[in-house]
Amino acid sequence: MVALPLLALPLAVVGFLDDRHNLPASLRYGVQLATALLLILMSPLPLPWLALPLLFIAVTAVINFTNFMDGLDGLVTGCMAVALSAIATELAAPWPLWALVGALLGFLLWNWSPAKVFMGDVGSTFLGAVFAGLVLQARSWPEALGMLLVATPLLADACLCVPRRLMAGQPVFKAHRLHLFQRLHQAGWSHGQVASLYIAATAASAVALLWGGLQAVLTLAATELLVGLWLDQRVAVPFAKALAGTRAHQPVVPE
Repeated sequence: MVALPLLALPLAVVGFLDDRHNLPASLRYGVQLATALLLILMSPLPLPWLALPLLFIAVTAVINFTNFMDGLDGLVTGCMAVALSAIATELAAPWPLWALVGALLGFLLWNWSPAKVFMGDVGSTFLGAVFAGLVLQARSWPEALGMLLVATPLLADACLCVPRRLMAGQPVFKAHRLHLFQRLHQAGWSHGQVASLYIAATAASAVALLWGGLQAVLTLAATELLVGLWLDQRVAVPFAKALAGTRAHQPVVPE
């Protein structure tokens, strides 16, 4: 666990370069796969060979989903500070992980709305890799699942948005405004209100894990999904309307 921030450091470097120079997607994903390999090799969990491809996909999905969710002041910073704190407590993690939590709390003061400093790929992909690496340090797969579910508010939003975009013929890795958190903001919620909702839900999941274990966090994750679906249908700007707005602002490519 001491080495986890160092293992994720190449992603931060690539993210920094991508933020400035728009690196090819193949290069970025190649570094993600290499990082996933290191995180998997460092895991004490039993790793059946047949499950390794799925594990690679899962780790890179967590990295990218965390990046996808970094589109609103304080959202990823606050949720990850809570999630990493819960997992570090569960695993009795050494001080470098707590130092990272402290850095996130300090960053949150500047990243909260109206943000004066932004995370960018350099921060979001790094945090996604550290989170995935911590989950893989669990003592058993049920414990790993419980720790993963602490981040349900972040990961479920991205996980449900990706297939909806695919079915709508949208390029998955292109910037958009179709996530639930973005459509809540479009419906009139402030950055602070949306971020506070997601952070509070993550904190509730963290408490459920630490006090009630897997069964409690599973129950709460299911509840949060239902609340998210209600917000999606009753409060947020409808997905179809937001999609139409996205298409209306896309540049016309000449034949």
